[in-house]
Amino acid sequence: MTSPIVRSAAGTLRRNLVDMAARSNTLRAVLTRTGAELTNVADRAASEAEARRAGVPDAYGGNYFGQGRDASGDREGRSGYARYDRVASNADIAGWLLWRNFQITRSLDVGCATGYLVEVLRELGLEAEGCDLSPYAIDHAAPGAQGHIRVANLFAGLPWPDGTFELVTALEILEHLPPDRVPDALSELARVCSGHLYATIPSFGPNRSGPDGHFEGKVRPERVAHYQGLGADYFGPVPEADLAVDADGELVEGHLCIASFEWWTARFTEAGFTRCIDVEERLYADIEPANLAPYWNLYVFRASGADPSVTEPREPERTLAELGLRHPLVGT
Repeated sequence: MTSPIVRSAAGTLRRNLVDMAARSNTLRAVLTRTGAELTNVADRAASEAEARRAGVPDAYGGNYFGQGRDASGDREGRSGYARYDRVASNADIAGWLLWRNFQITRSLDVGCATGYLVEVLRELGLEAEGCDLSPYAIDHAAPGAQGHIRVANLFAGLPWPDGTFELVTALEILEHLPPDRVPDALSELARVCSGHLYATIPSFGPNRSGPDGHFEGKVRPERVAHYQGLGADYFGPVPEADLAVDADGELVEGHLCIASFEWWTARFTEAGFTRCIDVEERLYADIEPANLAPYWNLYVFRASGADPSVTEPREPERTLAELGLRHPLVGT
C-alpha cells in the first residue's frame, strides 16, 4: 500500500505538471508522449507478471539450460542441455535459413529460450522479438537479444496485438504441450501472425516435403516395433505411458505430444493455416549440407490472406560465412 506521504507528493507533482502543461504546448506534447510510453512499460510489466504467475515447470529452469552440468557435453542421459549456447542451439543456421527464405521485417520467436535466434536475426537486420515461459531463460538473455525477449505464456495470452508479426517461429516447442492444449496454443500463434509460421516439431510417419519421421527416441524402446507395425495410417498422438523417458525416469525433454506429420498438419489447418510444401522442400535442401534434414522435422504454414511472395529466397551466394555466422554448413 502506498504511504500517505508518497500519495501527497504525487498529487502535488501531478497538479504542478498540469498547470505547467496548460501554459506550454511543447511540454504538453512531451508529457503526452511520456505518458503513452510509461503506459506501454506498465502494460508490458503487467503482462510479464501475469505470465510469470502462470508458472513454469521446474524442468525448464537453470538445470535444463546446463546450469551445474558437465560443460563437456555429457548430459548423462538426462533431459535438457549439458551446454546451452549459440553453437549448441544451431541458432546461426536457423537464423540464416529464415533470413534466406522469408523476406520479412518483423518476427517473433515463441519459446525463444535465451534468445540466440533473436540475436542472430537482429544481426541480419530483422526486427526480431522473442518470448519464453521460463523466467530463468529470459533473465539470462543473450547479449544481442537483451531488451527484445520477455516472459510470456501462450495460455496466458501473448502480449502483442493481432497480426503483429510477419513471421512467427516455434522451434522444438509445441511437442512440450499436452495434445488437448495444442489447439489453444495454435490459435494464439495464429492471432499474432499476419504472414507465415515456421515450426520444427519431432514427428513420425510419412512427410510430404522431406525425410519421413521415426519413432526411435520418441517412444519407449520396447514399444518402437509396436508403433512401426501400425503403418502409415496411425496419426497419434502416442499415449503418454508409451513416450520415451530419460535416465531420471522423466519424459525425454518434457515431450508430451508426439504425433505424425499429418496430425500436426490437421491441427494447423484447423487454426486457419495452409501448409507450404514447396517452401518446406526448399528449406530441407538448404539444411541438407549440414546433415540436419533428418533431425529437423520442419513445417511452414501460411496464414489466411498472407502474401506468398515473401517466401521467395534471397541471393543464394550470401553464405553463412559472408554473413559472419558460424556453422558446419560452411566448414567454420
